[in-house]
Amino acid sequence: MKQSKDMKVIGITGGVGSGKSALLTYIAGKYNCVVILADEAAHELETPGQPCYEMLVELLSADILNEDGTINKGKMARKIFQSGELLEKVNGIIHPAVRKMILGKIADEKEKGQADFLFLEAALLIENGYLDIVDEMWYIYAGEEVRRSRLKETRHYPDEKIDAIMKSQLDEETFRKNCCFVIDNSENLMEAYRQIDRKLGGRL
Repeated sequence: MKQSKDMKVIGITGGVGSGKSALLTYIAGKYNCVVILADEAAHELETPGQPCYEMLVELLSADILNEDGTINKGKMARKIFQSGELLEKVNGIIHPAVRKMILGKIADEKEKGQADFLFLEAALLIENGYLDIVDEMWYIYAGEEVRRSRLKETRHYPDEKIDAIMKSQLDEETFRKNCCFVIDNSENLMEAYRQIDRKLGGRL
């Protein structure tokens, strides 16, 4: 792998169903980069022995555990979304720990000096203050009807669940205001790939 002294850190954000994962799979397969998924980092931190595990069990009780002692995501979600106070407390445990882990990984990759890019993906990058960590923030856009169709087809979400998720996320204007590059993923993946290639082909 070629040496790189100026790895760019790029945040990838966008609404649910916009296609962030599919585009990151393409980027990871074509470019000299590292990809960090914030959701996966959070899940790792919630496993037994990891920093967030004991605090979450103490806050939410052993009711959220499976028989093997791991946290049952469904039980935890049902419990915290019934209470705005609990949700706030859980976020107060998880988000700082995820941020610390991500900052550590970014520092490690910069020290290695091998990757040209590090891509950081999460739906809440803007809300959770990552604008001051990344060099660029990219917005993956897709129209609401397109996203709804994808969520019904691929995840089998009912309208009520889609409505709730979309209502909880930033609106398009806020995404665009905080991002310096927009990828339109409303049509087909090949067109979105071309937009990425035009951007990364010039090394930013």
